[in-house]
Amino acid sequence: MKESTAIIFPNQLFEQSEMVDQCKNFIIIEEYLFFNQFKFHKQKILFHRISMKKYESFLLSKRKSVLYIDSFKKESDVRILIDQLNNVNEINIYDPVDDWLSRRILKHSKKTKIKLNIHKNPSFITSEDTLKSFFKSEKKKFFQTSFYKKQRIELNILINNGQPAGGKWTYDDLNREKYPKDKEAPKLKTFQKDEIGVNNESYINDYFNNNPGNIEKFIYPTDFKQARQWFDDFLVNRFDEFGTYEDAVLKEKSILNHSVLSPLLNSGLISPNYVIEKSLHFYEKNNIRLNSCEGFLRQIIGWREFIRGVYIAVGNKERTRNFWNFNRKIPNSLYNGDTGIEPIDDTIKKINNSAYANHIERLMIIGNFMLLCEFEPNEVYKWFMEMFIDSYDWVMVPNVYGMSQFSDSGMMSTKPYISSSNYILKMSNYKKGDWCKIWDSLFWNFMDKQREFFIRNPRMRMLVSSFDRMEESKRTSLLKTADKYLKTL
Repeated sequence: MKESTAIIFPNQLFEQSEMVDQCKNFIIIEEYLFFNQFKFHKQKILFHRISMKKYESFLLSKRKSVLYIDSFKKESDVRILIDQLNNVNEINIYDPVDDWLSRRILKHSKKTKIKLNIHKNPSFITSEDTLKSFFKSEKKKFFQTSFYKKQRIELNILINNGQPAGGKWTYDDLNREKYPKDKEAPKLKTFQKDEIGVNNESYINDYFNNNPGNIEKFIYPTDFKQARQWFDDFLVNRFDEFGTYEDAVLKEKSILNHSVLSPLLNSGLISPNYVIEKSLHFYEKNNIRLNSCEGFLRQIIGWREFIRGVYIAVGNKERTRNFWNFNRKIPNSLYNGDTGIEPIDDTIKKINNSAYANHIERLMIIGNFMLLCEFEPNEVYKWFMEMFIDSYDWVMVPNVYGMSQFSDSGMMSTKPYISSSNYILKMSNYKKGDWCKIWDSLFWNFMDKQREFFIRNPRMRMLVSSFDRMEESKRTSLLKTADKYLKTL
């Protein structure tokens, strides 16, 4: 007799859902796209492996039947798995929110004539009506601010009598402080290695030894209880100053007052509804600064949901565009932290140790530098997919092709996120050095090469004028320095 089964992917480890309640048979799969499509950071693989093995135990404790498929088995490719489900007449999955994975599942369930039931994905909270009305594929531009306002009103979050709490929708102007010299970043909660964690470190060394990064300093929660403890620690120790130092950068560490909830939200170990409800309650009971609460919730109900909406609507358009026509390959120095640019090399070394960087390090240090170096956008996408613990296709397509590299020609931003070394000096504890000269030469080289674009942009045309007003000898020196660096990178 044929049966129904549920397939669980690495980023769908939900504690509560209709599928967990109703389905009896489960397949947990270390699917190719999550484990082997690229050379993913060792800590990302370890995070998935441990959390998935713990999820297997969770389902078994609920008296479910569980088949676990390791990444080295041929059935870890969902296409092969579905083709071999001879005793199954019905598959249950959560909405993958992943274009490649969705296409493969749909094609092979149709091919095998297996009924496919697609359930709502608990990782996201935006209503279907909002998704359909705001994220129309024919739209030419998407603006996060207008989406965020809509979310605040619909979800009734930080709203008083129809108006935003405090009278403003955002408090970004209060969220740009440099980290004080004499201030120490709050210590992070740590977890003792448990049996599942220890037993699976060898799995990484056996099957993913050539992947980037290391696993010695793995710090992440890997089950529901740990995820809640990690979030509680953020609320108590980092939440109040989250907004103030949200954009700050330190040479020594990436996690300052940041929550680092993205790997937990993106894998299902903690739900956005839980995070929203608990953070609002904590804000009200503990006199948390409004700019911190608003800034934090904007990441959850604004940016995160916005990125997913853009991905669904125009992700395939974004990923096929190369507005600048760049084709430079990313060299090994961008994996090793050996570029000669101090903030880049420090950030890469931190990433190798943690699979994490805060949003300013990603956008205004790494992404900024990669755009100035004219790297091919698919190369940049691959690098970001490989190096971060929270990377998934729905995350990185809009963030790389749209926000970071502007290769989509501005579908979600009005200008490229580029800067001279001044921005980094302003927001960090880096000192002026030789790296500034190279960075600034790359900036002005980019501005000069793309002058036709920048002259048409009201927010940036004055920079072209500034370059043109420089003495010819200075302009020539800047362009020569940039050319020399790019040739030797």
